[in-house]
Amino acid sequence: MATNRSQRLRKKLCVDEFQELGFELNLDFKEGLSEEATDAFLEAFIKEAMEANGLGYVGGDDYGLVCLQKRGSVSEEQRAAVEAWLKTRSELTKAEVSPLLDVWYPEKPINAAK
Repeated sequence: MATNRSQRLRKKLCVDEFQELGFELNLDFKEGLSEEATDAFLEAFIKEAMEANGLGYVGGDDYGLVCLQKRGSVSEEQRAAVEAWLKTRSELTKAEVSPLLDVWYPEKPINAAK
């Protein structure tokens, strides 16, 4: 594909200055955790960690992608806030939070301007 794109096309493709960042989560729940406890954790996670920080979550119970609820990029502060929230939860044995990555093209590096 051509690298000399119009601003409109770059925005539509979410590339260059319109790159959008997010991060991945891997969660390990305690063995024997009830379905009700898992559901309560997920409800609290969505309300307290995601919505409170203006973030959205796409994925399952134990793995997913976090991005901004609107167009744009997750900040390092938002990523750190979610990581800190997860570390306080007793339902988890492990929570891995990836570094920020391009949510549309994960194989591409993050632009230096971000």
